[in-house]
Amino acid sequence: MPVRWLSVAGAVAGAVLVWLIAVPVAGVDLVATPMGGSTMHVTLLAVLVSSLVVGLAGLGLLTLLERRSAKGLRNWTSTAAVVLVLSLASPMGGESLGAKLSLTAMHLVVGAVLIAGFRAGAARPSRVAAAAR
Repeated sequence: MPVRWLSVAGAVAGAVLVWLIAVPVAGVDLVATPMGGSTMHVTLLAVLVSSLVVGLAGLGLLTLLERRSAKGLRNWTSTAAVVLVLSLASPMGGESLGAKLSLTAMHLVVGAVLIAGFRAGAARPSRVAAAAR
């Protein structure tokens, strides 16, 4: 299985692991109120689905950028870093300090795994091809 697909799976697993530590183990009531929204409980299913959607969207954008530009990976990495930083405003809607910390950890884990994993999965010129130049 290619590294990038494993990265998506790893990001989902990481987010689920944070949820499992925060909710059943630490007893955090994972409740958030998004800006202008109503209070919601962050369920395991929500964590699974949202991290999977983010991973697949990131992979799709990376694939598109790599097909259109020689600098696709660099452009994607910059975009992903900006998106990750902006996404950190979202956990501030957590109802408690534990919820805020848990949600922030989930965002950081998913972002870090995807950025590192997608970069590690980048096609590298083989030594044979490099020697032939």
